[in-house]
Amino acid sequence: MLIKRPADIKSSEITPEWLYLRRRELLRGLIAAGSLVATAGIYHFFARAARRPPPGPGPYPLATVPASNPLLTTDEPPTDYDDITHYNNFYEFSTSKHDVAYEARALVTRPWTVTVEGDVQRPQTFDIDDLLRRFPLEERVYRFRCVEGWSMVIPWVGFPLASLLKLVEPLGKAQFVAFEALHDPKQFPMQRGQLLDWPYREGLRLDEALHPLTLLAVGLYGKTLPNQNGAPLRLVVPWKYGFKSIKSVARIVLTTRMPRTTWREAAPHEYGFYANVNPAVSHPRWSQATERRIGEFTRRPTLLFNGYAEQVAHLYAGMDLRKFY
Repeated sequence: MLIKRPADIKSSEITPEWLYLRRRELLRGLIAAGSLVATAGIYHFFARAARRPPPGPGPYPLATVPASNPLLTTDEPPTDYDDITHYNNFYEFSTSKHDVAYEARALVTRPWTVTVEGDVQRPQTFDIDDLLRRFPLEERVYRFRCVEGWSMVIPWVGFPLASLLKLVEPLGKAQFVAFEALHDPKQFPMQRGQLLDWPYREGLRLDEALHPLTLLAVGLYGKTLPNQNGAPLRLVVPWKYGFKSIKSVARIVLTTRMPRTTWREAAPHEYGFYANVNPAVSHPRWSQATERRIGEFTRRPTLLFNGYAEQVAHLYAGMDLRKFY
């Protein structure tokens, strides 16, 4: 049977037979390569699982009370638990957000102590379980904004940092609070390398640390913190970018001087000490005007101080927020 080509198809537009056949060969090659990659990926997954120790005890429920002040929580719907616990930056374990939950599963969080010292009247070392018993644990739903441009809404469980600091009685000369994460290369594989200057360090001004919004989180979604989210104790400062929320805190020092902070030292032209969420100040490599809420398809405008301006703007009266990015 003779098949005529439509009149609107020009000869120059017809794919040559040799190219058509080469394309079919290429497609077959890609399918075979994809199969090989998938097989290798499955092998890598099971091989890695065989090398890793079994996970420790999982998160367990915490007795909580509602936030003491309605201004300390938001009514926005929380991000899905699986997203919160499987999309994490925790550079002690991995530079891949999707690998952190796996790499962190063998972290030992009991026993765990937190030392609070420096310019204080009563320096002390606290056992983590003593802290959980000592303070009423509030559930607070906070917006969380990463400097990378994504965000979540997280129902934290914790207690005000101010409650802990009052126990050690800061001296009048204390102006800043420095935080250090645990330094243990045996448990944190990335600490064996030179990615950052370990241990991870962060800091706040004392008035920021004493603000009612500043939380020491010990859990989320009513349970103890999963390892990948900073177990057993992390800092949460909801009006600042997420890298200020240091994980696995082991030491707190009150001081007269602005403390060293990890990202400010690693990239001072990109990350400042204050790190307040400010949509008007772009990161040197991307805009901060909008954010991608995990679980949503479209971007949304970023709010000044992550939506907490009414509560915290007075802390920075007269300061150049562009300069103090």
